Amino acid sequence: MKKKRTGGDYIAEMLSLENVDKVFGIIDGTYFGLYASLKKYNIDLISPRHETSAAHIAGSYSRLTGKLGVCIASNGPGVANIIPGLIVEQAEGNRVLCITSFRREGIVSPVRPGTYQYFPQSETIKQFAKASFLITNPERIPEITRMAFRKCFEGRPGVVHIDVPEDILNSIQEISFIPLKPSHYRSIEYPTLDSELMDTIIKLFKNSKYPSIHIGSGVIYSKSQEEIKEINQILKIPITYSWGARGVLLEKENVIPMTNIQLNHFIHKTSDLVLVLGSRLGETDWWGKEPYWNQKDQKIIQIDIDPFIIGSSRNIELGIVSDIKSFLKKFIKLIKNDHLFAKKEFEWNTKEKIKILEENYKRKLSKILNKKSKGLNSARVIHICNQYIPSNCTFVIDGGNTAVWAHFYIKLKEEDTIISTYKFGMLGAGISQAIGASFATNNIVVCFIGDGAMGFHPQEIETAVRYRRKIIYLVFCDKQWGMVKLNQSFALKPLKTLLLKHLKPEENINTDFEEIDFAKLACSMGALGKRAKNEQELITALKECLDFPHCSVIHIDVDPVLHMWAPGLMDFKKMHLEPKP
Repeated sequence: MKKKRTGGDYIAEMLSLENVDKVFGIIDGTYFGLYASLKKYNIDLISPRHETSAAHIAGSYSRLTGKLGVCIASNGPGVANIIPGLIVEQAEGNRVLCITSFRREGIVSPVRPGTYQYFPQSETIKQFAKASFLITNPERIPEITRMAFRKCFEGRPGVVHIDVPEDILNSIQEISFIPLKPSHYRSIEYPTLDSELMDTIIKLFKNSKYPSIHIGSGVIYSKSQEEIKEINQILKIPITYSWGARGVLLEKENVIPMTNIQLNHFIHKTSDLVLVLGSRLGETDWWGKEPYWNQKDQKIIQIDIDPFIIGSSRNIELGIVSDIKSFLKKFIKLIKNDHLFAKKEFEWNTKEKIKILEENYKRKLSKILNKKSKGLNSARVIHICNQYIPSNCTFVIDGGNTAVWAHFYIKLKEEDTIISTYKFGMLGAGISQAIGASFATNNIVVCFIGDGAMGFHPQEIETAVRYRRKIIYLVFCDKQWGMVKLNQSFALKPLKTLLLKHLKPEENINTDFEEIDFAKLACSMGALGKRAKNEQELITALKECLDFPHCSVIHIDVDPVLHMWAPGLMDFKKMHLEPKP
């Protein structure tokens, strides 16, 4: 049916039909016709202070809710600002749709020299995103928007972009348009798995002595956490995970912490069969290669929604293109009906080596936890948070060494309660990821972040205040680029660094900076700001922040030398080298 309305209004209605309930972005006249229509379709517009923050809010919101995360940016500088955020969300595999405006079609394609606020937006974004679609004809708004939706839900999640001229978004259009449910223009079901393939998998498990499971973030987007828990209860075999899948299962009952690197290596080298679920076996998984995995005598069954991923990093025995949840449901049913399989006990229970490595790991962490420090011991900061923060809290982790400390010492009490930029390591993203997490869960959100990372986007504290988000930012302040400083110190004076643990400020190159008082900065934006120089001050501040109705910030003075020597850094460095047998 034909109806006169703005081009942006058509897009807003189609977003609502895709069950979008929030759009994140900064307002601008170039797409007034879009954002002015959102409320009519019960879509909230959430506005941060910077466009790249909008991308991160959309990404974390999508990751925790399973919904499509939508962000917007206006032509020229707005799109330039959002691109860094989009690059991160694409790398993290978060399902994000970005809608942008661009200058009227008459002065671009090809561009008229001297055109204001223009660069080839679609051509630029398509270089890293899943897809970028250009709408230049009002009649094609429904067709191309639905094309973008299909791409959003096809294969591995990532960023999809729609670029629309401002004159189409804002002017009255009369086009043929029929409101359609998603099932009327894209697939919402996955194909049934071949029975012979499933039989082959069952046989491989029956013939295995040391099987294990390795899960990736594909488990999160397939919403198959309950199936993974059930598999864990049935098989009782070791489960390791990619960084991006942390929190899918709590680290108990056969679930190996990613931070226990030596135990992970032992499991990966000992396993004769590994069921890989939704993981690319990328660099942070040591590529699935020797000497950290067993390539010679190990069979890999790889399940992934993206056929390009399967077998891309190492040799496999069997690859299946499937949604993880669909696969696991069928797998669980088969092994439950197989009486011989149900009674099988795998030989992992006899492996005393696992217990030894677990004890070694605990002793190592305990030793660091009890180290004396000048300023707060970073490990003890996390330890105190474990004691006082409620179980239903969502954690966001950001920074270099701060992220390492947080991952080693955090104790998750509930599943799906942790977010970070595992695959891109983007400093500053956590500030706005925390806002997205807050909108997704409405629970308390705690963000562990370094002072370097907090300096990237501190203005978003005001966004959290404006929307009354219950977020506590714990800023680990050591006034240095700690992770860089350690590597640089070894490169400059390795022996002195090893003996004294640090160099004099003048011996390093631009690794130190002056203090930002984040407590005072927070107060200036309406948040509660506190400062902690010792454990009692931290406990008091934490209690006050937990009682405060919305955003708060704790400036924590940590020991700069101890903070620089975060646990596991040598393994982190080795990970970036090409594995060699």
